[in-house]
Amino acid sequence: MAERLTENEWQARTTEQAGLAIGEWLLAGNKLKWRVEQLTRADLAAMASNAISRYIQLRQERESEGKLSPWFEQDV
Repeated sequence: MAERLTENEWQARTTEQAGLAIGEWLLAGNKLKWRVEQLTRADLAAMASNAISRYIQLRQERESEGKLSPWFEQDV
């Protein structure tokens, strides 16, 4: 049977996976002026957390303006 995660454990795991995906994306298109390899897992997790928070904020703003339907429904 699959392990049941608490909400905090799920959030931490999701943020870590998003951070790793950001790292892979940065490495794939490395046209940056700094070395991506120097980023730590904590750096990537922080980037992911900020990106997720910003997405939620923008999504809520667009919903309140009537530009999007509620969460998990198709955009209008």
